[in-house]
Amino acid sequence: MSLTCAHPRFHALIPCAGTGSRAGTPMPKQYQTVAGQPMVMHTVQALAQVQQIAQGWLVLSPDDGFVWPHGALWPERFARLNCGGATRAESVFNGLGAMLAAGVPAQDWVLVHDAARCLVTPEAVALLIVSCQDDPVGGLLALPLPDTLKTQTRGGVPRVQSTLPREDKWLAQTPQMFRVGSLHQALAQVAASGFAGITDEASAMERQGLSPRLVPGSAMNLKVTYPADFALAEAVLKAKP
Repeated sequence: MSLTCAHPRFHALIPCAGTGSRAGTPMPKQYQTVAGQPMVMHTVQALAQVQQIAQGWLVLSPDDGFVWPHGALWPERFARLNCGGATRAESVFNGLGAMLAAGVPAQDWVLVHDAARCLVTPEAVALLIVSCQDDPVGGLLALPLPDTLKTQTRGGVPRVQSTLPREDKWLAQTPQMFRVGSLHQALAQVAASGFAGITDEASAMERQGLSPRLVPGSAMNLKVTYPADFALAEAVLKAKP
């Protein structure tokens, strides 16, 4: 069944096939319990509150054995795809291919969001959509660098080598929003290299000579990566009304 419609729709794509080795958890970090439920469920529920998002797609490892909740906890318009790859970029590429194969039009928008950014707010995602829906390229949530940036010396005890100007530096966040077909094509062109140098979706679009739009995000939209991050995420989620 074709999903083609008169106006481009918005989809959320969540790569969820990683092992989370830096988190130091006994299971993939996206499944670690935070504030009473698996971290990724907070992510899914936040995106499900964004009215503009027509569908959500989670990209899981082919051998994912996690027992997912049903009922009110799981949004009906979110689907799970067992087509994850060895890297985040490969998982996104495979997920986009599955979306296109399912009939999602190439001109629809996809918002790729990290499973571990469980503190994202529906308001921030809605702002990204409003800011980029008429943009010829698309864009991403990002944060102007607030701190002084240093480079370090190589070898031995880390020492400051130099100070870099921060005036034009941004910290990339997610979601990152691009046309489904354009992003799939951009990733396809670097697939043979194992997606070398592709650290996020914007970097793939930059390889095409394009300049994604920067939409100011929030420092709270952090990517839960290290053990200390879990305590912060727990406190913030428990404080929500």
